[in-house]
Amino acid sequence: MIWRCRQRLIDLRRPVVMGILNVTPDSFSDGGRYLESGAAFDRAARLVAEGAAIIDVGGESTRPGAAPVPSAFEIERVVPVIRRIAASFDVAVSIDTSKVDVMAAAVEAGACIVNDVRALGAGGAPAWAADAGVGVCLMHMRGDPRTMQQAPRYDDVTAEVAAFLDDRRRACVAAGMAADSIVLDPGIGFGKSLAHNLTLLRQLPALCALGSPVLVGVSRKSLIGRVLGREPADRVYGGIGLAAQAVAAGAKIVRTHDVAATLDAVRLVDAVMQGTEE
Repeated sequence: MIWRCRQRLIDLRRPVVMGILNVTPDSFSDGGRYLESGAAFDRAARLVAEGAAIIDVGGESTRPGAAPVPSAFEIERVVPVIRRIAASFDVAVSIDTSKVDVMAAAVEAGACIVNDVRALGAGGAPAWAADAGVGVCLMHMRGDPRTMQQAPRYDDVTAEVAAFLDDRRRACVAAGMAADSIVLDPGIGFGKSLAHNLTLLRQLPALCALGSPVLVGVSRKSLIGRVLGREPADRVYGGIGLAAQAVAAGAKIVRTHDVAATLDAVRLVDAVMQGTEE
């Protein structure tokens, strides 16, 4: 199983870790820490050294209640960082955005993946992605960041998320995207209650059965705080536990702030499942 991302082919026969790099002032866990380009690059270097296969760079917070950011601000934040990472390391770079102009600027700077919480829902986004040949991550979100946690409701959360992701994947393929350039993300914490999130994680094999690789992002999220009573900085161990559970359930990519610890857990779970040490 591979993920086709422009000229880069990411081997997903073994699960990989995507390291989070937020160049924002207001992300829920690390907002403001890496807003300056030098600090962002140093953080990227550490993520690479810890074993990240992908660096996911975001210039707009999508935490609950977050306000949108103009494209020009987002581009100003992410492009210098992406350009320097792409020139310095043999690592896939992802742009975490929903705006086509930001996607294009990031890809020109060296990104090969688009990670979109709105599943390429912007006008023209699937056709642009097909033409650019990027890898994409299509995520499910109910509502938008400003309102998504205001009493979200589902009749059957897993079935509804699966149907949405399958529909968006079909739309992208119809626009000309290669099927093996697409991964799917259930959007843990994006328009879901604690019960919805736990159900999706428990029923993750049903999403993996859609046939595309599945990415799971649970790092430091509020569901860990709700269950364990921990603040974001103290949710590392909970996130590692959920990452291990996700890989055991079939996830191929885990998105995390805590690359080294998560990668150890993921590799061990995979070794048990595969029955080998490599």
